[in-house]
Amino acid sequence: MTENNQFKKLEDLWNTIEERAANSSPENSYVSALLSKGIKECAKKLGEEAVETSLAALSLNKNETIKESADFLFHLLVLWRSAGLQPEEIMEELIKRESISGLMEKKNRK
Repeated sequence: MTENNQFKKLEDLWNTIEERAANSSPENSYVSALLSKGIKECAKKLGEEAVETSLAALSLNKNETIKESADFLFHLLVLWRSAGLQPEEIMEELIKRESISGLMEKKNRK
């Protein structure tokens, strides 16, 4: 899969989340159900997925790490939607950080 196709998949996922948030009921859509519970539940679910992803990686199980990573990315995007964030805002922050090393950026945090 080319790089553009990979990013297209994330864009497609975001668009699906947006569509389900706007047009689906909690009874018919997992996205809608999760969003209806509020940001705390979305954040809790993301935390659970982060732990599951980490545990899969620690077990050196590539297939489980792939599956859990997909779950993590999905729930991260749902959290962004719950928080009223747009992917472009996160990308802008990443672009700002391109010119500074990760160690320097961490050191400059307040």
